[in-house]
Amino acid sequence: MTVTDLVSYEDALASYDPVMGLEVHVELGTKTKMFCGCSTELKQDANSQTCPVCLGLPGALPVVNEIGVESAVKIGLALNCEIAEWCRFARKNYFYPDMPKNFQTSQYDEPIAYNGYLDVQLEDGEIFRVQIERAHMEEDTGKSTHVGGATGRIQGASHSLLDYNRAGIPLIEIVTKPIEGAGARAPEVAKAYVAELRELIRALGVSEARMEMGQMRCDVNLSLRPNGTETFGTRSETKNVNSLRSVERAARFEIQRHAAVLSSGGTIVQETRHFHEEDGSTTAGRIKDNAEDYRYFPEPDLVPVAPAREWVEGLRKGLPELPRLRRNRLKEEWGVSDHDMQSILNAGAVDLIVATTDAGAPSDQARKWWMGELARNANETGRGLDELPITPVQVARVAELVTSGDLNDKLARQVIEGVLAGEGDPDTVVEKRGLKVVSDEGALSTAVDEAIAANAAIADKIRGGKVAAAGALVGAVMKATRGQADAARVRELILEKLGVEG
Repeated sequence: MTVTDLVSYEDALASYDPVMGLEVHVELGTKTKMFCGCSTELKQDANSQTCPVCLGLPGALPVVNEIGVESAVKIGLALNCEIAEWCRFARKNYFYPDMPKNFQTSQYDEPIAYNGYLDVQLEDGEIFRVQIERAHMEEDTGKSTHVGGATGRIQGASHSLLDYNRAGIPLIEIVTKPIEGAGARAPEVAKAYVAELRELIRALGVSEARMEMGQMRCDVNLSLRPNGTETFGTRSETKNVNSLRSVERAARFEIQRHAAVLSSGGTIVQETRHFHEEDGSTTAGRIKDNAEDYRYFPEPDLVPVAPAREWVEGLRKGLPELPRLRRNRLKEEWGVSDHDMQSILNAGAVDLIVATTDAGAPSDQARKWWMGELARNANETGRGLDELPITPVQVARVAELVTSGDLNDKLARQVIEGVLAGEGDPDTVVEKRGLKVVSDEGALSTAVDEAIAANAAIADKIRGGKVAAAGALVGAVMKATRGQADAARVRELILEKLGVEG
C-alpha cells in the first residue's frame, strides 16, 4: 500500500480508535558485552571483537555483566518500576544468520523491572502518562550487510556479509502497556514518549542513546478498533525506527493504512513492517511470531539475578534529577515560555546551555548563541549542536567579551565563525582577525567627525530634530571602522557633536 492509497488521517480517526504499544531497545554504554569480556567499542574491524561466548561455541559459559545489571535497575527505578527481588534469564530460540548462537539470551516471564510509568509532556503542555509493562535485560544480535541489491535489504542481494562485533552488546528492552486514549494525538504521544525516554537514559548516564547510530531504536506496534469498542484490533509492528520524527510518521502512516484496509473490508495481518524514511511509508516484513513460537526456556548456564534491597535503594538515592523535573526548574530559572523550552529541547540544547551558564555566561546570552548563530550553523552543516567544534566554555568566553564591551554582536558572530573554522579559541580568533571593538575615544571622535562632514544633509536633518536620521551616520561610522565600533557610543557622540538631545 502506497501513500496515495491511504484514507485521510481525519477520516481514519472518525471511525477508529488507535491503540499503541512501544518497544524501545537501548544499547548500554558498558565497556564489555553482556555475557563476555569482549569490547563494545564501535567502528572496529569486522569480527575483531568476538570470543567463544558471544559466538556461541560449544562449551563456552557466559557471565553476567554487573554494570549491565546496575544500569537495568537504574532505568527501572527512573521509570517508577518495581524491581524484582529474583529474576532470571531465558533463551529465546529462533534462527537468523546474524545471531550465531541461534538463540538470544533475554528475559521472558521474569523481567528485572516491571509495572512502571513515564509522564510525558506534549507540545501544548498536556501531560500524558504512559504505563510501562516491563524493562528487561538481553543482548544484541550481529549485523548483516546485504550486498548487490538496490535497497540494501536481502531481497535482490547477491550475497550477505556478517559482522558479529555487535553480537552480545547489552540491551535493555522497555515495553509499554497498551497506550489507549490518545486518539488523534497518538503519533505525537509516541514521539514525546521516545524523546522523554531518550532524555532519561542520557541523564542516567547508562547510554548515549543516539538513535541515528542504532544505540536506541523503537518498534511501533499499532492496531485500530472501531470507536466505542474495547476489543483490540490486530496489530502490526514497525521495526527499528531510529528517529523521533520517524516514530511519529510511522504511527501516523499505520493508522491511515489500517483504516484503509479495514474500511475496504480487508483484514489486518499480524506482521513486522519496515519503515521508509524517504516517504514515511511502511512495507510488509514477515509474519509476526507469537511468544510460544520462540520456545522460551530458562537459561541453564546463568544463575538467577537477585538484587539486594539495600543495593537497589542505594541506587534509587543516587538517581539524578529526572529530565522533566529538571526542565521545569530550568524553565522557571531562565524565565522562558513552554514553547521556548520545547524549542530548546528539540534542538538538543538544554545541556549545552546549562554547561555554558556553569562556565559563567548569563543564561539569556547562553540561549542566544546556542539557539541563534550556532543552531543556524548546525542546520546548514547537517550536524547536531553537540557535534559542532565549539565548547560551552568557549561560548561563555564569547559572551564575556560581549558583556565587557570588547566585542559587539557582529564581531562576536565572526569570532564564533573562526572558532568553528578551527582557528583557535575565542581570544586567539580575536587576536588573529583583529576583531576588538574600537574603544579609543579619539579614534571614534575622528570617525564621527568624518561621517558628519561627508553627510552634511543628514547632519542638518538631525540638528532640525529628526533624531532617527542618526542611524545613517552610525552606519557610516560602523562601515569606516569595519563594524568594530560600539554603535551605542557612536550614536551618543553624533548627537553630542550636533548638539541634539537623545
